[in-house]
Amino acid sequence: MRLEPVIRDYGVKSVVLSTILLAFALTRLPAASTADVADVADRFSFDRHPIRPFAPSDGPLLRSVNPSLRGIVSWISAVGAAVALTDADGDGLPNDICHVDPRNNLISISPVPETGDRYRPLALDPAPLHYDSDTMAPMGCLPADLNEDGRMDFLAYYWGRTPILFLNSGNGFAPAELAPRPERWYTNAATTADLDGDGRLDLVIGNYFQDGARILDADALTPDRMQHSMSRAYNGGSTRFFLQQGSRPATGASFREVDGVLGEQENFAWTLAIGAADLDGDLLPELYFANDFGPDRLLHNRSTPGRLQFVPVHGDRRFSTPASKVLGKDSFKGMGVDFGDMNHDGILDIYVSNIAAEYALEESHFLFVSTGETAALSDGVAPYTDRSEPLGLSRSDWSWESRLADFDNDGVLEAVQATGFVKGTIDRWPELQELAIANDELLPRPEVWLRVAPGDDLSGRAANRFFVKSADGRYYDFAGVVGLGSPQVSRGIATADVDGDGDLDIAVANQWEDSYFYRNDCRRCGASLGLHLRHYLPSATDRPFAVHRGPPVLPGFAAIGASVRVTMRDGSYRVAQVDGGNGHSGKRSTDVHFGLGSLPDDESVDVEIRWRDTGGVARLRRLRLGAGRHTVMLGAD
Repeated sequence: MRLEPVIRDYGVKSVVLSTILLAFALTRLPAASTADVADVADRFSFDRHPIRPFAPSDGPLLRSVNPSLRGIVSWISAVGAAVALTDADGDGLPNDICHVDPRNNLISISPVPETGDRYRPLALDPAPLHYDSDTMAPMGCLPADLNEDGRMDFLAYYWGRTPILFLNSGNGFAPAELAPRPERWYTNAATTADLDGDGRLDLVIGNYFQDGARILDADALTPDRMQHSMSRAYNGGSTRFFLQQGSRPATGASFREVDGVLGEQENFAWTLAIGAADLDGDLLPELYFANDFGPDRLLHNRSTPGRLQFVPVHGDRRFSTPASKVLGKDSFKGMGVDFGDMNHDGILDIYVSNIAAEYALEESHFLFVSTGETAALSDGVAPYTDRSEPLGLSRSDWSWESRLADFDNDGVLEAVQATGFVKGTIDRWPELQELAIANDELLPRPEVWLRVAPGDDLSGRAANRFFVKSADGRYYDFAGVVGLGSPQVSRGIATADVDGDGDLDIAVANQWEDSYFYRNDCRRCGASLGLHLRHYLPSATDRPFAVHRGPPVLPGFAAIGASVRVTMRDGSYRVAQVDGGNGHSGKRSTDVHFGLGSLPDDESVDVEIRWRDTGGVARLRRLRLGAGRHTVMLGAD
């Protein structure tokens, strides 16, 4: 009897099996050590409080949809939850919450839970403007002083109509149309920024479904269409730009729409999140569009006052770089974007959520880290390299809002993600995977889609993520350790130092279930620097540059886009900009927050502030500030 062939065959199988096991091991994410878990548990803790609905809802937890979309009614009903943290009552703290609850389709303003009953909660009522609750639904709430009168206004955006400005009269909120004529838009993202450098606050509106569609009209006779590709879809709603036109308190807010700003592919993407931040130091904000079903876009800002010009830029691909990991060339499902300096080089990096669900659709999240060559933007090159995989931030689940913030004030940013899509009992991932590889010519027809209706599940039991950087340089998810790990179907995340105690708190908007506020009970927090950067009112533009400890005491409005660089004791930098509403459906406070680590009470740090004044002139001031809250009034030099 000859045993050699059998032995040889067994040896080959052993090699193959070993190779498979090795490949599997190499694809698994490393786990945090026991010491890391104990350390994080000793540093972080969040106390959860439900955000009380403004009004109960006894109706079905689904939307009425176009008859052509009834087979995917849960998919269509999967967005709308939103949350913003802001100072609506003018008490100097971002302790007010604007909440969009899909269970009652209302936008409400109320005190943050556990901050006292300072006023009665109210709803933003569109009346007397046209609003049909059967065919329209709110999607987001953007706080901003839209007429520079020192009071917080709100821009509400919707599916089924154009956005509405709610202007604060001091005795309620008066609705006004943003667009000059009524249209059916399907907006899922909006932000504010001084786009053209004239010193005035402008608006960017990102739409999803095609303009004029009848997505929420149960009596529609014309069928609606979905995206024409899973990776290169350019048949979505149009992106809209509005420049502010000399608004003053006496005349309300006035905005002029500017057409023809973007090329066709950039203009008609399926946008779910927008980010605006100055990435090259000229105090003009670049724009990042996180797009579903196709490439995200980074646009270099080359505008001048009254004239918008944005040029798409793309990352360079190296031999070992997958095509979809190159900035501007991905084929993923962008749903959230935020900015933060992850490597302390003084340049903002870009954190983007996609779908990265294991054993389902594991694409990748992005962490585009700057190469430092910011001048390359002028040559059409995006100077960023994706570092999400080596840093442990590439995978989680079906993710939406992405947030970078320092929650324990050690000077190192944490990363937070909202996750989940549709909760049910029947797993529909196999059918979705089939659809994802279907012919693009079939995709616009909803009748060939998988069933996504009541009872169906797609990542419905995922938990939000809370990534903390470990001593080995990687980020690990510790949501379950710090009190954020319960399964939720989440959309928006907002952050702010709500109670003024020096650490950042979190609000999370959930879809078709309770939303929550998480008070930060940091157990081992370092020192922090909180800055309220504000312009004087238009009637007081000759007032001097001034700094004082504590919250604002003079009327003013947030200096959206102002940039701050802090030099730490070790010579490294921390940078941030005043956020005008970046992301999907969560809006952080406009206050700027820095963790300073173990800075002694009697020491201070170098702070450099750069901004455009209300006339569009670039300004710079350098200060020495100690830990605590400070108001900086950006007046004349």
